Amino acid sequence: MAPPVPTAAARLVLRRLLSTAVAEAEAAAVAPAAEKAAAKGAKTAAAAGEEKDARSLYRRLSALGGAGEGSVSRVMNKWVREGREARAADLAKYVKELRKYKRHAHALELMEWMVNTKGMNMSYTNHAVRLDLIYKVRGIEAAEQYFAGLPDPGKNHKTYGALLNCYCSAKMEDKATEIYRKMDELGISSSTLPINNLMSLYVKIGQHRKVTSLFEEMKVKNVKPDNLTCCLLMSSYAALNKIDTVGEVLKEMEEKKVALGWSAYSTLASLYVNANMVEEAESALKKLENLIDVQAGRQPFDFLMSLYASVGNLSEVNRVWNLIKANFQKVTNTSYLGMLQALYKLNDDDRMKQIYEDWESNYENYDARLTNMMTRAHLRNGLTKEAELLWEKVKEKGAEFDSKTCELFLEHYMGKGDMTSALNWVENMTKLPRKKSKLDQEKISCFLKYFEEHKDVEGAERFLNCLRTSGCIDGKAYESLLRTYLAAGKTSRSIRQMIKEDKIEICYGIGKLLKRIADKGR
Repeated sequence: MAPPVPTAAARLVLRRLLSTAVAEAEAAAVAPAAEKAAAKGAKTAAAAGEEKDARSLYRRLSALGGAGEGSVSRVMNKWVREGREARAADLAKYVKELRKYKRHAHALELMEWMVNTKGMNMSYTNHAVRLDLIYKVRGIEAAEQYFAGLPDPGKNHKTYGALLNCYCSAKMEDKATEIYRKMDELGISSSTLPINNLMSLYVKIGQHRKVTSLFEEMKVKNVKPDNLTCCLLMSSYAALNKIDTVGEVLKEMEEKKVALGWSAYSTLASLYVNANMVEEAESALKKLENLIDVQAGRQPFDFLMSLYASVGNLSEVNRVWNLIKANFQKVTNTSYLGMLQALYKLNDDDRMKQIYEDWESNYENYDARLTNMMTRAHLRNGLTKEAELLWEKVKEKGAEFDSKTCELFLEHYMGKGDMTSALNWVENMTKLPRKKSKLDQEKISCFLKYFEEHKDVEGAERFLNCLRTSGCIDGKAYESLLRTYLAAGKTSRSIRQMIKEDKIEICYGIGKLLKRIADKGR
């Protein structure tokens, strides 16, 4: 019997687990020396002044945003020309901050400036950080070359671990396994972090039996598992259709006195939800709630709402929502969205409207995802006019739809056979500044077939213009346009020029259709 398809909640938990594995690996590679240096000694007035000056440097780096290569070096060189100090401990902290916000190219350039311009020595820990950044910015081959060029003392558990993490992130199973075994030979693999890394790779590529084998290896090596190990192992047993073993894993961890966080119980609950074991899921959710610390933020509450919705428990969803409002001064867009998604699952459209209106009157930053959720609810109920009016109201406030909005309306109108309205939303999609969505071939064929059958030359030309803007135009689209001309009894003097400008090869089929159109125009 095949394992059940994961629910949205289960998939969300699994994605968070895998990103946590990477984040923990990267965090282990960050130089602790900078933090120790920053905390060392009492803060004198002079030291406070230096810290203020250093923060000013970080503000300059932070303000670079998406600036390209060379921008960090220019900031640093200008800073030095002003006679200001660039301390290694401060710069190491800035590298850490830039990595935290995924500004990998800037973090790498800062590290290279430290070495190449200031001649600062790289610790073995910093070599691991730099290797990770090189992978993210320049790819796996560049990371391998950097590792190969390290002196032998530099090839230690940190740099080997960083390279292992790169292979795991790139889903390169053979190389990841090979370097893990090399670490084993060197006696530097017997810790939780590299094993978790390899486990997370196996989960991502669906090699769940290898996850359970690694856990047995941990026992032999007497390596203590942690919260992430528990989550990955439970997910693997569930994927192997051994749902009864999932609960046993968590009990074993409790017996080993592993410090389990709320994420272990959210994973357990989501796996039970996926297996339709409602009572077991709700029991896990109660344990999860007992572990929540409000200081840790809103995320656990958001998971609770989603998972309670997955088991169909509306009263618990509302209770958790009230907890969020009571415990946090401001409810974020993310929590509002989570509540709307939960209510959408439960088909509570009236409550959705209340929550949306509450958000609408309180938000500081507009978030199209919330309006998209209300749109989805309206369209599911056939309330097309209400959905369109909702967006008209949003546009009056100066906000805009996004690619998801276009997809929602496009799917809806195509499902109704209203291709004229669907085409309007295709045109809206092409006007977006970042064209993240492209029509799949099935939708393109559906539109082209419709215009041919209805002899709709204007619609066909509009649609071809959308394909051109999206970079999807090809010979098949032109063949369909030509057939539409013939069906409608129309000709076009500019069609050959259009084909030429779009760099479409005039194949036999297009040539034959062009001749028929030309003959019709004589």
